[in-house]
Amino acid sequence: MYIAGKHYRTIWMDSETGIISMIDQNALPFSFEIFEAKNYKETCHAIIKMITRGAGAIGAAAGFAMAQAFYEGARGEGRGTNYEKYTKEQLEFFVSSRNEIEATRPTARNLFYATERVYTAGLKSPEAAVNEAQKLADENIADAKRIGELGSSLITNGSRILTHCNAGWLGFVDYGSALAPMYIAKEQGKEFFVYADETRPRNQGARLTAWELQNEGIPHKIVPDNAGAHLMSRGMVDFVIVGADRIAANGDTANKIGTFEKAIVAKEFGIPFYVAAPFSTIDFSLMDGTQIPIEERSEDEVLTYSGPDSEGILRTIRMASPGSHALNPAFDVTPAKYITGFITEKGIIKSNELSRFIL
Repeated sequence: MYIAGKHYRTIWMDSETGIISMIDQNALPFSFEIFEAKNYKETCHAIIKMITRGAGAIGAAAGFAMAQAFYEGARGEGRGTNYEKYTKEQLEFFVSSRNEIEATRPTARNLFYATERVYTAGLKSPEAAVNEAQKLADENIADAKRIGELGSSLITNGSRILTHCNAGWLGFVDYGSALAPMYIAKEQGKEFFVYADETRPRNQGARLTAWELQNEGIPHKIVPDNAGAHLMSRGMVDFVIVGADRIAANGDTANKIGTFEKAIVAKEFGIPFYVAAPFSTIDFSLMDGTQIPIEERSEDEVLTYSGPDSEGILRTIRMASPGSHALNPAFDVTPAKYITGFITEKGIIKSNELSRFIL
């Protein structure tokens, strides 16, 4: 997407230096900054600290991190072409690095999909690992654009759409998943309105989705997370689109915490509920959502809030009762029965039809 007239990918890798650059999502929307990760451990840090986030972006970051590990393990500090054959110690380093990368965000299926592909390629050579990681990033964009093209057919003039968390271009290498249909619809000249859930505790909707929509000139309002039922009961929402972090074979879907309750309310009022995600997010090895691991994050995300003060200095304040502790599950699982359809690069698919794509 374009920022101040310049096109950016969310994340990219310099194949010569091995440095990964990414838009710092923690700095948004107050400042636009680029974070550089010089090795795979710094990239792991960026994933854990949510400097980069969103299913597709996490996948791309993990793929690039795996490529960095092959560079580091096979060549040390150099970038020469002296690779001949991996030693036992190097192979052990690659396995250890992969485990470390995969432990950063355990719910995100795209992360495991990427590390597996880049690891397999990297066993041939570090160059093959880098090429595979770059290929994954390009596929990420192509899939997201196709999701946008197919999903835009759901949007008509006057549509009122509710979304939760951020599944825009910041959540992918470009275009996004849930927001991609909106961007394509905007290009097509359609006029519509978006309600963006604030998405506590990290406020991805209020800080990131709203920023993206503003940047694209799409009319929108930020709404409290607990306002969804009110809006839907008043006939103010025509359909819901969300992203996904992992989808089981039966269609049960893990997404940002708070998604499940939106799906229940949408079902109650007969409002279509769509999940936008590429096939790389589907984990056909899991029969249902009970098998999806749910990441639990630091209680500090619930108990505190960060933002710039009047002088632009970033401050963190406590906003909860002193001495109280918090439980912070990052995701919940929406059963397939609440999902109208999946907007994928292969078409809009009903949840009970996913199984026909199992190889």
